Amino acid sequence: MRVELFDFDLPDENIALRPASPRDSARLLVVKPDEAPELSDHRVFDLPSFLKAGDALVFNDTRVIPAQFEGVRLRPGAQETPVSATLHMRVAANCWHAFAKPGKRIKEGDRIRFTSADGSAEIEALVTEKREAGEVALTFDLSGPDLDAAIATVGHIPLPPYIAAKRAEDERDRADYQTIYARENGAVAAPTAGLHFTPELFERLDAAGISRHFVTLHVGAGTFLPVKADDTDDHHMHHEIGHVSAETAVALNAVRARGGRIVSVGTTSLRLLESATTPEGVVQPWSGSTGIFITPGYRFRAVDLLMTNFHLPKSTLFMLVSAFAGLETMRRAYAHAIETGYRFYSYGDSSLLTRKI
Repeated sequence: MRVELFDFDLPDENIALRPASPRDSARLLVVKPDEAPELSDHRVFDLPSFLKAGDALVFNDTRVIPAQFEGVRLRPGAQETPVSATLHMRVAANCWHAFAKPGKRIKEGDRIRFTSADGSAEIEALVTEKREAGEVALTFDLSGPDLDAAIATVGHIPLPPYIAAKRAEDERDRADYQTIYARENGAVAAPTAGLHFTPELFERLDAAGISRHFVTLHVGAGTFLPVKADDTDDHHMHHEIGHVSAETAVALNAVRARGGRIVSVGTTSLRLLESATTPEGVVQPWSGSTGIFITPGYRFRAVDLLMTNFHLPKSTLFMLVSAFAGLETMRRAYAHAIETGYRFYSYGDSSLLTRKI
């Protein structure tokens, strides 16, 4: 499909720089493609009223790590050159793939020293592979838990580019850019649909008979990369690591067998569930990397409803929601959201989409 079909104009004032407070007070646009009214305006704390006893919410429990680094390139006989890097996928106990700037000046064999913002800690890595589009493999001097501890000390939270361009990261972001149920370290970006949940909302969902289940997909920095191709067939998705436990797979299949619906909290949960589900609709235990790219025409296997924030123009995520609820429906939904002042992107408002039949 032509990528331009997924373009729209978004005023700067619709881009959220801080989350709603409390989290579940954010607005919620309910989108029902095959019903009337097609669009209705609510709040996230209204979510239980749109679900039924026996439905299952599926959350991504990945935890955002401080994966943005600043440092210098160390090359014998050459002047130190400033380098920034964003880790996006761990490939070994001591090695990460990262997006580095300035990518063209970094070569295989270069050594990079990264330093914390206050200068009190540092860590070094060797560039062991030069990959496409400014991506490199960084092999660190530390490994395993020691490397994890160093990353937590030296790195900082990689805010999305559309926020970082307008303000600096601060201490509030360390809490704001993390779900309340995050537990598996490894994400570079938050599964932002989950940022709206509070303990109080969980209690109301429990009281309504709606179960909670967790999967893990470590969201990579590739989620922020624009689609530069003119046609979706020519776009390359970056892979992300995740897993679905046997316990979760059994539970979700039982939900479907009883007539309940699977409600994905976020596009990351959805992409993982779709990767783990057979064409017949059976969720299986799964572990590995997925580069699934969902565009209109895709036949969904697992997910009945999708809760998700509002996404960038011409992004793979806007393509995904257009596949789920229909392109024309989502164009109308986004036009309504812009006109009525919904807040977009990671810290923005949310939507609840019913899958188009």
